[in-house]
Amino acid sequence: MRGIRSIAVLTLVSTILAGGVAAAAAAPEGQMTWGIHVSLVPTWFDPAETTGIVTPFMLMYALHDAMVKPLPGNPLAPSLAESWTVSSDGLAYEFVLRNGVRFHNGDPVTAEDVKFSFERYRGPASKTFKERVAAVETSGPTRIRFRLREPWPDFLTFYASATGAGWIVPKKYVEKVGDEGFKKAPIGAGPHRFVSFTPGVELVLEAVDQYWRKAPQVKRLVFRTIPDPSTRFAALKRGEIDVSYWMTASLGEELRRTPGLTLKPSLANNSYWVYFVDQWDPKSPWHDRRVRLAANYAIDRQAINQAETLGYSRMNYSLIPSHFEFFWQPPAIPYDRARAKQLLAEAGYPNGFDAGDFTCDAVHAGIAEPVANDLRAAGFRLKLRPLERASYNKGQVEKTFKNLVLSASAAFGNAPTRLEAFVVAGGAYVYGSYPDIDGLFREQAAELDRKRREATLHRIQQLVHDKAMFAPIWQLAAMGGFGPRVEESELGLITGFPFSGPYEDVRLKAK
Repeated sequence: MRGIRSIAVLTLVSTILAGGVAAAAAAPEGQMTWGIHVSLVPTWFDPAETTGIVTPFMLMYALHDAMVKPLPGNPLAPSLAESWTVSSDGLAYEFVLRNGVRFHNGDPVTAEDVKFSFERYRGPASKTFKERVAAVETSGPTRIRFRLREPWPDFLTFYASATGAGWIVPKKYVEKVGDEGFKKAPIGAGPHRFVSFTPGVELVLEAVDQYWRKAPQVKRLVFRTIPDPSTRFAALKRGEIDVSYWMTASLGEELRRTPGLTLKPSLANNSYWVYFVDQWDPKSPWHDRRVRLAANYAIDRQAINQAETLGYSRMNYSLIPSHFEFFWQPPAIPYDRARAKQLLAEAGYPNGFDAGDFTCDAVHAGIAEPVANDLRAAGFRLKLRPLERASYNKGQVEKTFKNLVLSASAAFGNAPTRLEAFVVAGGAYVYGSYPDIDGLFREQAAELDRKRREATLHRIQQLVHDKAMFAPIWQLAAMGGFGPRVEESELGLITGFPFSGPYEDVRLKAK
């Protein structure tokens, strides 16, 4: 292919070129157990079902492998693909697969599996892929080419991290057992293979000695469902689990004081914001920018940060994580209740107004409650409405909520992927949009000059801030912890990923 420039080629000197691990590596041993904050569901075993949230990747990093994926120090690290190139016109991406890599059932990972996995993907970005990818072509067992209808600078970000489309499953096996059979007994190409799953209790995985990157250090991984944080902490103290996800602030304080336990905050992709979903309705008070600004001034973000995450979360004043490519840093929004009340008076509400429901995922009630209290104190008479996650997610997708919504996203990606989902017309979670922002987004989408594209994306983010489309809360620091048997938990080593990873690197202390 002419006019091709190499994008990435990494050689891992610790591995054999054929894909096997170094011969001198010690055999995996021991068991490490995680306390998981949510109930595990079989859809998370299948990359095709991956939604735009980060939680399924907690399991996918152990069970599956991707063509390209975030790893420590590299948001687009070559994995099953050892290299790739992009045509000079931006219309073709060609990947070369790593030799000798096999699925857990012994089948080789081939270009046909890559094509099958892409075409099978049915997550939130499937419509975007179908509209923008003209063809997927294989050339022998190790080469695959994606042809685009027009230049799409974010193709690799979508393919590698923002979706599950680039996480590869075995075509022959899936066709044999079907989608439901695959969820019952998933086979991947990751560092650990499926052993058993007991719904509501635990998932058990076992090390794959010949994983291409390196032999895992720990033989058996157990992911135990313990939704209540106090119960998770008690299990950690008793040594029943080795790692706990998502501690509350009070438990985090106790964990720091407990000998043998270690608190590990991890700055995550998770951003939280209040979404004024009625701002496009001329009859709504939220249509007035002064009202939206008043809500922004009413929230004491730093006090909530200290109370909920011991001050570890980052005040980035944006729905886009600060480490994302093309992030623009908005000005700080001070806590100023007097200014909030003044703006409400100027907008015609000197005594405040009935603001209706403030809907949130019940899991995030600890954040929503102090935000609601701050808003009430400034004159917004609202009712907090926590919903069970399935109902909340359904309402968000179907856009049935009114007034205020506590929105959040922990998805991998960059500034444009986050903007496309939450700001721009047609986005999966967009209630309304502004023509000037939509126009600029279309302009940047095909721009191949990085500096010009960055300037346009910064302008879009500035407009989002100037219009007060949202009231950003923070970029979350998820508080995990681990016990005395753990040498390396890998918590937060992958930028923006609040879980352990890569799992082949977790270690127990020597006996």
